[in-house]
Amino acid sequence: MNGLHILAEFHDCRGDRRLLLEASMLAARCRDACAEAGLLVVAEAFHQFRGAGATGALVLAESHLAIHTWPEMDAVTLDLYVCNYSQDNRAAAEAAFEALRKDLQPARIVRRDIARGEIETRATPT
Repeated sequence: MNGLHILAEFHDCRGDRRLLLEASMLAARCRDACAEAGLLVVAEAFHQFRGAGATGALVLAESHLAIHTWPEMDAVTLDLYVCNYSQDNRAAAEAAFEALRKDLQPARIVRRDIARGEIETRATPT
């Protein structure tokens, strides 16, 4: 269950503007970024807001990617979590993150990495 959870904000995105405006294009690019990184998409949901941005999520065999766009601010937030049950998937998470960063071309990134699942062993009461 150990894994890497990346929480990021992309500011002043200068990439293809359609990624901020079109849920279908955003979904396709997110699927491709995950597949190219070796992550397996098992389900998805994306929503287009009328006259605004998009929001979406991919359920991955390794966990999930959630992404939200604010075209009026040229901004994107994303939440990418990969579990490391049968193998270490941190490199795959970094590759997917990097692919989306290259596409969206943010001028500034705020990123927080969280190590997940490091459970302490506790004595069981008898």
